[in-house]
Amino acid sequence: MKRKNTSPNTVKNYLHGLKHFVLWLDVPIETVTYRKMSSYIDYLISQRLKPKTINCYLNGVCQFYHYLTDEEGMQIVNPVKKPNIMKLPRGLPKHLKDEQIEILFDHLKGYRDRAMFMLMLRCGLRVEEVAHLALGDIDLKRRMLFIQDGKGAKDRIVYISNDALYALLDYLKVRTANKVRKVFLVEKGPLTGQSISIRGIQKRMEYYARKTNLKISCHHLRHTMATQMLNADTDLSTIQDLLGHNSIRTTQRYCRVSNLKVQRDYYKAMEVIMQRTACNRNSESD
Repeated sequence: MKRKNTSPNTVKNYLHGLKHFVLWLDVPIETVTYRKMSSYIDYLISQRLKPKTINCYLNGVCQFYHYLTDEEGMQIVNPVKKPNIMKLPRGLPKHLKDEQIEILFDHLKGYRDRAMFMLMLRCGLRVEEVAHLALGDIDLKRRMLFIQDGKGAKDRIVYISNDALYALLDYLKVRTANKVRKVFLVEKGPLTGQSISIRGIQKRMEYYARKTNLKISCHHLRHTMATQMLNADTDLSTIQDLLGHNSIRTTQRYCRVSNLKVQRDYYKAMEVIMQRTACNRNSESD
């Protein structure tokens, strides 16, 4: 995984899933069968894990067996096959309504939290991209952020809206001056002054979710940005570049939730259709 320049967070998740599997296993690794993997899936289901989480565990095990055969030269059969992979519901990307955004930001405490979540909402940043954002990645004059090593080890440039810029400037004015390069720092506890972790940011969002009784996550803010831009008639290719999607198909998922654009397109098309129908009737009566 390191040879492929996989992110440290991805490596951590794979190792966690593999450890989970090995601790459950009661037979040698090389003797695991398809039936044994089915029992493992049944166990994961009994633990009330979500299908997406189960698939992540299975994918980690599958890649490990590929490693054993390709790198270690072991003559074994990979017990993870396609039938093992659970079918996922193709749910719509979840976004926040305007009133939910207002409630959330009314409850935010401090300049740091407002700046972090405003960058997610206005710039479409992932939580790990906010956590890894460095001071040198900010270009205030040109109102740009340079996102390094985003998902898929891709770099990209995103732009900063007025409200996000003001939120970021307000935070930078009160940010503790130290040698830490990362923008967002821990403000309480023994780790004060160190860069805030991905989990630390997620915990802040979980705190506000409890305070507001809203079902929200950091990724909901990114989805909201994409949906709002699509409703503002932004080209899909532009949204794809800003979000850092590899495939335009990923971005097209937002078309299914962009109700305002669908509504406008529908009524616009119906007006044309009804006008044509009326013209045809008039010509026939003549």
